[in-house]
Amino acid sequence: MDRRSFIRKAGTLGAAAAATALAAPAIAQGNITWRMVTTWPKNFPGLGVGAQRLADRITAASGGRLTVQVFSAGELVPPLQSLDAVIDGTAEMSHGAAYYWQNKSPALSFFTGVPFGMTSRELTAWVRYMGGQEIWDEIYDQFGVQGFLSGDTGTQAGGWFRNELTGVDSVKGLRFRTPGLGGRVWEKLGATVTNMAAGEIFQALQSGTLDAAEFVGPYNDLALGFYQVAKNYYFPSFVEPGLATELVVDKKKYQALPADLQALVKDVCQAEYDQVASDFYANDPRALQTLINDHGVQVKQFPEEILQAGAEAAKEIMIGLRDSSDPLVKKTAESFISSLNIVRTRSRDTDGAFVQAREKYFTI
Repeated sequence: MDRRSFIRKAGTLGAAAAATALAAPAIAQGNITWRMVTTWPKNFPGLGVGAQRLADRITAASGGRLTVQVFSAGELVPPLQSLDAVIDGTAEMSHGAAYYWQNKSPALSFFTGVPFGMTSRELTAWVRYMGGQEIWDEIYDQFGVQGFLSGDTGTQAGGWFRNELTGVDSVKGLRFRTPGLGGRVWEKLGATVTNMAAGEIFQALQSGTLDAAEFVGPYNDLALGFYQVAKNYYFPSFVEPGLATELVVDKKKYQALPADLQALVKDVCQAEYDQVASDFYANDPRALQTLINDHGVQVKQFPEEILQAGAEAAKEIMIGLRDSSDPLVKKTAESFISSLNIVRTRSRDTDGAFVQAREKYFTI
């Protein structure tokens, strides 16, 4: 996908569409129309496409009783104001990532991804079966909204860097786009960290405002065109080991829906979580080959010194959250840590052991 095409589309909205968007939700003959605002550019691989597909599935499965209109980043509200749009009633749904809202509660970062934390499957185990969803509900109750896992990128790429990283000293002063708790880790390593929406990153790299940036991985990064500015591409991310996206809904309006429509929204989110994961698993490797073969990208691994320092910084941050004076932050961190120490044994002793054996003994 051409980078400029979907970013250009993301920034356009005709007057008639805008008037429709600002109107109250349509309710006629028992049918309801809800507005979904997203943090993603229109037709953005994996994430923007996943948001649109989620909306289409709800509309189709409900037979139009609940029709969801999607507004991509900037069409109705700025991308990083999507959650606020649901809170203030501008929209009924938001599709984004919970760690974008860590200024409202640091606990929200746990429901996207934690440095050296849970992989995608581990995260869903915690959310679905180990009390994570119930804690998430408590956090979002403060704002009158409800959150659902809605997508999964898997372990992400570490980012694009103009210059090669040789150790921690090469991080100091680096102007780096990276969000969430991972951003706090890089700050502890000496980087100057900022967050910005997908459609803004390329220009910041190109202009020299940024020295480095990470977004998701090859599938998205190819479309965003980062390879045109930076050639050093680091794998894997140690701060985003299994990133989840979220669908947030206005809780009162959600609870006012008939029971079958409530169940439909919840079930479609779960189905899309797995659908998006499959999309990334299929297309990240193919996009990476294009970046390497067609664009001369150099794939590298982080130096051990950076990994070790990053792990120490991540542990310090986690301990601070676990000891927080905010009861919900403390509760979230304690639940996450105790669950991580259980589910990581499965990943290490079963999944990890198998992958090592396959790499060592099996080629075809």
